[in-house]
Amino acid sequence: MILGIDTSNSPLAIALVKDDTVIIEETQNLKINHSLTAMPAVEELMKRAKIAPADLTHIVVAEGPGSYTGVRIGVTIAKTLAWSLKIPLTTVSSLKALAANGQGFNGMVCPVMDARRGTAFTALYDGIDLATVISDRHSDFREFLEQVQTYGRPVLFTGVDLEIHRPVIEEILGDLAHFASFQNRLPRASNLIALAAAEEAKEVHHTVPEYRRITEAEANLAKTDEGKSR
Repeated sequence: MILGIDTSNSPLAIALVKDDTVIIEETQNLKINHSLTAMPAVEELMKRAKIAPADLTHIVVAEGPGSYTGVRIGVTIAKTLAWSLKIPLTTVSSLKALAANGQGFNGMVCPVMDARRGTAFTALYDGIDLATVISDRHSDFREFLEQVQTYGRPVLFTGVDLEIHRPVIEEILGDLAHFASFQNRLPRASNLIALAAAEEAKEVHHTVPEYRRITEAEANLAKTDEGKSR
């Protein structure tokens, strides 16, 4: 009985899977603070499925990148549950889990999470087997798309922030750009669980989020240190 949790962006995705069967799954896109809703949502989902914490055998969580606070909340909940229940914990890229919505596409899949100021958390995967073409990163999105263009292959874009970046995607990729339908732009925790089968469990206390960019405080500190060194 596997519990999957993804709080890496504005949507909240949770699922329970047993023996390759989805028991219950829920995805919310209500822009509500995950610190207030994530754990109650997990408890309610398990209650509706009549699953007790002791029934869980594995936890899977989206490790990031994404919202700094969102990623941290999901990883913290997963670590707490795994440690208290003494069960394995596996982490999966939140971008790869999102890209799984487009698996089977004859081309490449590009998940997009807006990171403001023309930047995005993004990556590029082969559409058939989700093999990594360009690894997860925080990037100037225009520069990233110019790199994607050099492959000359069709690209399926997915993610709830897609419309923010649609103009520049169409400008640079033209007819090579394809866009996932609205229902396939939300993360699914069942995808997260499916991908975890290819990953090794983590040592709970050593599990950390993968932010893929430094925090604003770290950036300000770096600027201060640079100024002092001059």
